[in-house]
Amino acid sequence: MSTSFLRPPSLLRLLGAWRAENSPEPAYRQLAQALRMLVLDGRVGLDVRLPGERELAAALGLSRTTIAAAFDRLRDEGYLESRQGSGSVTRLPAGRIAPVLPDIDAANGGNLLNWTHAALPAAPGVGRAIQAAVEMLPAFLGDLGYDPLGLPPLRRAIAADFERRGCPTSPDQIIVTNGAQQGFSLLIQWLAGPGDRVVIDHPTYHNVIQALQRAHVVPVPVGLPMQGWDIDAMEAAFRQTAPRFAYVIADFHNPTGRSMDPVTRRSLVEVATATHTPLIIDETMVAMGLDFTPPAPVAVHDPSGRQVITLGSASKLYWGGLRVGWIRADPQTIAALGRLRTTMDMASPVVEQLAVAHLLDAGEGLGSRAALLRDRRDHLLALLERHLPHWRIESPAGGLSLWAEMPRAEATALAALAESHGVRIAPGPRFGVSGAFERFLRLPFALPEEQLAIGVERLAQADARLHARTPAGGDTPALALEADRLI
Repeated sequence: MSTSFLRPPSLLRLLGAWRAENSPEPAYRQLAQALRMLVLDGRVGLDVRLPGERELAAALGLSRTTIAAAFDRLRDEGYLESRQGSGSVTRLPAGRIAPVLPDIDAANGGNLLNWTHAALPAAPGVGRAIQAAVEMLPAFLGDLGYDPLGLPPLRRAIAADFERRGCPTSPDQIIVTNGAQQGFSLLIQWLAGPGDRVVIDHPTYHNVIQALQRAHVVPVPVGLPMQGWDIDAMEAAFRQTAPRFAYVIADFHNPTGRSMDPVTRRSLVEVATATHTPLIIDETMVAMGLDFTPPAPVAVHDPSGRQVITLGSASKLYWGGLRVGWIRADPQTIAALGRLRTTMDMASPVVEQLAVAHLLDAGEGLGSRAALLRDRRDHLLALLERHLPHWRIESPAGGLSLWAEMPRAEATALAALAESHGVRIAPGPRFGVSGAFERFLRLPFALPEEQLAIGVERLAQADARLHARTPAGGDTPALALEADRLI
């Protein structure tokens, strides 16, 4: 059953410059190839109904015969399914869906370089902040230590940080959680139930996809175009699927690194308001700007305070060991989440909350680590250009990783083979649903430069070996099985 309909303007934006005028390939084959890659890359999700042949022909300026031939080719290959009265719906051929990979162990084994974590060691100020928290602790020992909404000093510090970024916020709009991941799980439990739909930008943070699937909530992916976000496609998904909420990473998106401009932020809130779709905006990467400071929070465009719910975290900026996150919403929502939170756990640890409050009050940001990350990002881009020049990679303006596009859909096979060459990487399908993004890898630049050099060298060896062992155009599942056998 189709869950979404892609309008012609959105499909045209996704297709981009799909047709090579001087190519000997006929137009219908070029169009079929372009549509096929949109499905494989996850920019068009599965179970999405494409525009009708007549409508698409008019939008593209082609004959209906050309569109019909392209659709016929995709049906023959298993990428489209057409039913009378239901239009043409995107599919994947049998055997194309990539297996769900287990969570990767944090410990490196032997000479294995683990290149999967987009995270940094503790910031320089973390040790001082914990010392300050311990010194502050006696003032709180007379209390029970159970506050499901969070310690008042931390809630005030988080609200003040929103104020500094141009978003008026009061402490009663904040609840503290054990990391943003717990905050998201809390919101799923409050807003959605089994069988409900949730719109996500696609690709997206892999733990969010897993959290939705564990809750038996159906993710409805809206593909990211080559640049920015497709608000028309978002609106169509909101109207057609009636999601319980939409989840969007607007600041230095994980894994692509892109940042949403102010006009798009305003438009997103407008369509969410018009369709009564709550927005969960993930700001865990908001402080990770390398080339510019991100615009004011999306919540600025929601003066009522009832449409946008914001997730934040101390983990990416300060340290993953500080399991402190937060949710910003209207006071009534925060009170409801506080009551629900007591069914999951009673409160966040006091010392960690005091430490994060100290860091926020001191204005601790990336500081000198921003220059360090810029150097590592640029170093990694130069290494990839030298060793893997056939890959397409754009420099992200922030975040902690590159989103690398390969010429062929073989990310799972390459990841499996790379492990035998001593490097563990995260293939694109971990950041999508239904086996999407087989042409992509997420490559963090958080490692030291010498380790990045080792990682690229080993990855290039695996890439060369993969292509030496398999013919061009080989079937991706077969490649993955072969690579698994080699480990």
